[in-house]
Amino acid sequence: MDKEACDKNSTCETCSQDGTCSQEEKDAHSEALLRETIGRIKCKFMVMSGKGGVGKSTVAANLAVTLAGNGHQVGLLDADIHGPNIPKMLGLDLKKLDGSPDGIEPVSFSPNLKVVSMAFLLTDPDTPIVWRGPLKHGAFKQFLSEVSWGDLDYLIVDLPPGTGDEPLSIAQLINDVDGSVIVTTPQDVALLDSRKAVTFSRMLKIPVVGIVENMSGFSCPHCGGSIDLFKTGGGEKAASQLRVPFLGRVVFDPDIVQKSDRGIPFVENVPDSKAAKAFREIGKKCEEFGNSSGSKSATVKGVTTGMSEVKQMLRGKRH
Repeated sequence: MDKEACDKNSTCETCSQDGTCSQEEKDAHSEALLRETIGRIKCKFMVMSGKGGVGKSTVAANLAVTLAGNGHQVGLLDADIHGPNIPKMLGLDLKKLDGSPDGIEPVSFSPNLKVVSMAFLLTDPDTPIVWRGPLKHGAFKQFLSEVSWGDLDYLIVDLPPGTGDEPLSIAQLINDVDGSVIVTTPQDVALLDSRKAVTFSRMLKIPVVGIVENMSGFSCPHCGGSIDLFKTGGGEKAASQLRVPFLGRVVFDPDIVQKSDRGIPFVENVPDSKAAKAFREIGKKCEEFGNSSGSKSATVKGVTTGMSEVKQMLRGKRH
């Protein structure tokens, strides 16, 4: 097609010239849109966990709300294709994504917090997403390149548990992830897997923002005493051993569960609680990390180098 007629700011699906381009031209255009979108985001954080059930999505949602509450423009991408829970936690579970000439319009939680999730595309919440890696990679690319995120100070990506396809896809697509926030609980089994998340980040040359120890002790509402449900201090110990920052402890609070089920961000609704104060401190440390000059070390070259190390490791296992 005539390059002058191409609408550089629209997706191929919404372009008036759709059908006149070769697949090679469409791929190049899609990549250009992706790079343009990512270029308008100052800081990209992946929230990870080595295993499920540690409260990663709770941390991601409350971190995003905290940063938005501090006046930043924030995007929250729910990248857990098979278990998208972010909309429920933010009271957005009845919302849907809308299209526009500029692409996909994210759902607004507040004037400066935009949210995108696979849950917004489901007609039946009980329908499972049965996808292999390539389909998920394609969805992530659309969520990153075809969503009208606009100018963001932070993009928080809530990843599914583990160190498989999804974290790899996000890291490759963004190419300059600024840091990973690792969420764990204090018990040894969770800590073993959180170590893998730290190692994964290092293999892909992604700076580790730090470790969050979630469900760290229980404060009795009657006497005020502390009860160690899953032990305490494991996350801080792991951070020390792995030489990464410790971002803080979030106590186990039944009110967090109740508020999340009702779609109310805990950090905003119960601001004086221990957990809310912990989230605000974690948000402050993430802001400091994002503002530091060292947080920009993950580049296209870094991710490529990291992938080479992964391939070398796999080749070594086969010999």
